[in-house]
Amino acid sequence: MSTVTLNAHAPTGPIADRWDEHRFSVKLVNPNNRRKFTVLVVGTGLAGAAAAASLAQLGYQVKVFTFHDSPRRAHSIAAQGGINAAKNYKNDGDSIHRLFYDTIKGGDFRARESNVYRLAQVSVNIIDQCVAQGVPFAREYGGLLDNRSFGGAQVSRTFYARGQTGQQLLLGAYQALMQQVGLGRVEMHTKTEMLDVVTKDGQACGIVVRDLATGEITSFNGHAVLLCTGGYSNAFYLSTNAMNCNATAAWRAHKRGAAFANPCYTQIHPTCIPANDEFQSKLTLMSESLRNDGRIWVPKSPDDTRPPHQIPEDERDYYLERIYPSFGNLAPRDVSSRAAKRMVDAGHGIGPLQNGVYLDFADAIGRLGEQVVKERYGNLFDMYQRITDENPYQVPMRIYPAPHYTMGGLWVDYNLQTTVPGLYALGEANFSDHGANRLGASALMQGLADGYFVIPTTISDGLAPLLGSPPVPLDDPVFAQTEQEVRDDISRWLSVGGTRSVDHYHRELGKIVWDYCGMGRNRTGLEKALSEIPALRAEFETNVRVTGRADEVNQNLEKVQRVADFFELGELMCRDALHREESCGGHFREEYQTDEGEAQRNDEDFCYVGAWEWKGPDTPQALHREPLEFEYVQLTQRSYK
Repeated sequence: MSTVTLNAHAPTGPIADRWDEHRFSVKLVNPNNRRKFTVLVVGTGLAGAAAAASLAQLGYQVKVFTFHDSPRRAHSIAAQGGINAAKNYKNDGDSIHRLFYDTIKGGDFRARESNVYRLAQVSVNIIDQCVAQGVPFAREYGGLLDNRSFGGAQVSRTFYARGQTGQQLLLGAYQALMQQVGLGRVEMHTKTEMLDVVTKDGQACGIVVRDLATGEITSFNGHAVLLCTGGYSNAFYLSTNAMNCNATAAWRAHKRGAAFANPCYTQIHPTCIPANDEFQSKLTLMSESLRNDGRIWVPKSPDDTRPPHQIPEDERDYYLERIYPSFGNLAPRDVSSRAAKRMVDAGHGIGPLQNGVYLDFADAIGRLGEQVVKERYGNLFDMYQRITDENPYQVPMRIYPAPHYTMGGLWVDYNLQTTVPGLYALGEANFSDHGANRLGASALMQGLADGYFVIPTTISDGLAPLLGSPPVPLDDPVFAQTEQEVRDDISRWLSVGGTRSVDHYHRELGKIVWDYCGMGRNRTGLEKALSEIPALRAEFETNVRVTGRADEVNQNLEKVQRVADFFELGELMCRDALHREESCGGHFREEYQTDEGEAQRNDEDFCYVGAWEWKGPDTPQALHREPLEFEYVQLTQRSYK
């Protein structure tokens, strides 16, 4: 019997008024009553830190959990290029409606209009908030905030702090969070990993965590749980994500009743340093902002191994400028990534392994001068040189697409609540806002919008009816039962005593998911993946070797649980990709493409959010559909030409 009901609670009426009308309609909690509510926030990236700081400042009692030794180590710190906002400082035609339209179109018309319009509206407030916190955005000579362009847009709306935008924004949110810690309104738990959600009568009432230093398993109760735990690109093993990024919090929530939406919508970022060998454990992102001034090209002749300076201009193919003249090198990420793949697959790849394309700054340096380029991108150039031992001021960068962001995630309604009452998902952990493809510089925008402006308003709608009800007590049997399940799981992995490392199985799983559910997917490959993943998982469960004990620092134990979740999630990614018989955004089914090789949607049959319900460990998830309706944009075939 299904326990999942998809009700988006999306407001109707004129789209520009929906957020204001919704804010007026939500139930409120009196400021003097807010201290009676406890909110658990898991994750301290932009969404988590912003939400925790904002809720604490409103008066709620907040407990925050991060597996890092400091909240400021969250992976949001790795974001480079910028954050979008419809300020129209350049007076080049931008507006809230244009940002809304670009985001809907960029996501290939697979996102809710109401959510995306709210994101565009809130974006203008985010910049003011961050400036007030002292975030050092780049400024023009006269002192005004500067903007640059990003993929999928023909206006300049991206605010930035050199190539360190995520770091600077996270420091702003971190300062706000630590102020509330100092005031006693936030209880901070570092080196603490959430391993399960506790529910009673279908309502989230707490979490079970493991202390990563001592191995102690404990529970925390609260009136609401906020998951701000990022995405799942490490299912591919090789990705731009930090090695510890994982899907455990969201996946355990899924197994407790939270629907998982659009898992096949994964983004391949076009601007990463290519892999050097098969033993590499991580890929490095080079900011999309580089595509403002860098020109992307490959040799026109296949298998041309000459150094780039020996290839004359008329023997170079600036393929993005040729195929997409209106957007050129700033075509959206999914479009640019597939174009690079086509070039490499056709034999035009460059570098020692012929697995990349060039990103060339010679024209920009000649036009602007090296000093200007250094001021815009200096730290990114330095990072590239440290990794490759190549000077990008003198030779082109080598880049190639890599797994990066995940548009899929826990299904949430307009209030950011999952299908489990009391359980919310913010930022990349939810599926909202980006559809089938995220435009560059929109991740930071969504994380801060959710944390600073959306959840502080919408959470009261769920908390107000609980006034006078204390949290479910920790001595309730539901906590003991969930804790025991977590301990049993840990004991099981420690007792396997196999011969292969956790990393071995993660790498093998990642290869399957990348080969058959990466930039290109087809029925034959997906069906093969759905036969290979269960077989590999069976071997993993009987032959993985986890050393050490449960009552100590044990990174192998941490990894094995995360990889176990990736096995189940990887299978669902492939199942979702197989059922969606169309191409849209980052989901490219090779059977469904236009004559020009572009993604071909099927709006008649697949214009919906696909949300999957957990049915048990040996039973495929059940699919639920949330139809998408478009009143303010017209469903058209995307074109960036």
